[in-house]
Amino acid sequence: MKQQIPNVVTLLNLLLGCLAITAALQSQLLSVVTETGETEFYITESLVTASICIGLAAVVDFFDGFIARLLKVHSEMGKQLDSLSDVVSFGVAPSIIVYQFIRLSLAQQSHGLQASTAWLVPAFLLALAGAYRLARFNIDTEQTTYFKGIPVPAAGLVVAAFPLIQQYNTYTWVQVCLQNVWFWYGIIALLSTLMVSSWPMMAFKFSNYGWAANKGKYLFLAITVVLAIFLQWLAVPVLLLLYVALSLLFKPNV
Repeated sequence: MKQQIPNVVTLLNLLLGCLAITAALQSQLLSVVTETGETEFYITESLVTASICIGLAAVVDFFDGFIARLLKVHSEMGKQLDSLSDVVSFGVAPSIIVYQFIRLSLAQQSHGLQASTAWLVPAFLLALAGAYRLARFNIDTEQTTYFKGIPVPAAGLVVAAFPLIQQYNTYTWVQVCLQNVWFWYGIIALLSTLMVSSWPMMAFKFSNYGWAANKGKYLFLAITVVLAIFLQWLAVPVLLLLYVALSLLFKPNV
């Protein structure tokens, strides 16, 4: 019975991923006519609900591993179940969020509502890249103190931050970016490439707490606090770039 406790927690991760997908699919494009007679489109707030579900799934994803270590009940089934859950929560669900943002971006364009479905298909490259990265991780015996490529939950959380950024960030340039289809294609290309790459990335596992061996990790944590205070949700994608930069800069220490 004790051995199944982490698996039950992992299934909660999967459940939250399913709820995130449901909320993202329920998001609708609504239109409003401005004072100048132009039609503007926006997405209903259920996309924010999807983001919250993905965030909760990330918390659960952390605790299933923590509980497994605490109870000393590691199993091959638990490892595979965790990966399957992560594909849904941090691969498929974020892909649907991007899918909806691409729909919004296309709707802003003349005749965009009649655009081909082919414009929307690239959103699912995130799910494909995530599945590939997780499969590679499961058969790789080297990723004990560092990651090869960014973890799939990290990519999923970056995408999950964008509905919150749209909802709570008032910078005009940010809103313009979020309604530009090429911005989203750039996000897809960046995150997919980072997931399937073999670049060594920091894993926040400490064999010791000395400065010399953990400079990149301590710098990242310190800057995270500062950026979170000043940029709020916008800090999430910025922190991804910082994470990659510090991982490559302090490569010998990862």
